Amino acid sequence: MHPNGQLPAYEWAFGDVNPPVHAWAAWRVYKIEQKLRGVGDRKFLERVYHKLMLNFTWWVNRKDAEGNNIFEGGFLGLDNIGLFDRGQPLPGGGHLEQSDGTSWMAMYTLNLLTIALELAREDSAYEDLASKFWEHFIYIANAMNIISSVNIGLWDEQDRFYYDVLHTSDGYLPMRVRSIVGLIPLFAVQTVEAHVLGAFPDFKRILDWFVKNRLDLTGDIATMRTPGTQGRKLVSLVRANRLRSMLRYMLDENEFLSPYGVRSLSRFHKDQPYVLRLNGQEYSLAYEPAESTTPVYGGNSNWRGPIWFPINFLIVESLRRFHEYYCDQFKIECPTGSG
Repeated sequence: MHPNGQLPAYEWAFGDVNPPVHAWAAWRVYKIEQKLRGVGDRKFLERVYHKLMLNFTWWVNRKDAEGNNIFEGGFLGLDNIGLFDRGQPLPGGGHLEQSDGTSWMAMYTLNLLTIALELAREDSAYEDLASKFWEHFIYIANAMNIISSVNIGLWDEQDRFYYDVLHTSDGYLPMRVRSIVGLIPLFAVQTVEAHVLGAFPDFKRILDWFVKNRLDLTGDIATMRTPGTQGRKLVSLVRANRLRSMLRYMLDENEFLSPYGVRSLSRFHKDQPYVLRLNGQEYSLAYEPAESTTPVYGGNSNWRGPIWFPINFLIVESLRRFHEYYCDQFKIECPTGSG
């Protein structure tokens, strides 16, 4: 980590960024050790938490160009399913308001909130940080729905799916590419056990105030209003109606669902490539699950459509979180259209 909080993406370009999964990983390490040994390494968790807060602040200060809680992370490991090279300046000098970059940051806030509540069990000072990251989460979630005065958001009501939005001097343009970018909002999900909120009255008071008084910020997300299975509360970017719509795409064999997992790009684009004409140039994207048709990234098979194992793992993890809350009250066809 650089003293300013930046974590390098890879050895050939320290200035790029990859998805901020470090808090998720730290929490997993802590919980696995706790299960194996009967006690978690709180010193480890506390030490890494302070580094994570530096990194989170670096993201907020460096990757939110307009200060509106929408993030432009750049590369984020997903350049090879996008229309443009995300690591380079975009055509016409615009920037990409990223559904995935913003969702990773929403996930980051929930990871840091969860760790803060764990540390607050022995040090009440961390309860304030849980409140801080709760507020971060709802501001990011609200921004994803309204990123401009013309009511453009990352959620597309027409297709009922999340897309990146290209912001140029001419305005905002939804990039209607059905890719894993639109499923990453599923990762920003957490359940809270019934007894936890009772243990932290200051955090609960702030949470309840926002839910009750700021419907403009919390109206379109799952914000712990209604108890679910065993009294659990759900906090998520995605409410039930949007979850249902996203899963219809994800579990459709003509879209994302393959015999081997969830595709990184929808098979829909095999016969219907996405084409954009911008500044006299044409950019296109088609489903290419094997060798790529362009040598831009070496022509290898890590291209537009293969199954990416880490993403599939996080999808399964997220669905388990939703199940902890909904249990069998929420059912959907799998595969889509199978009855």
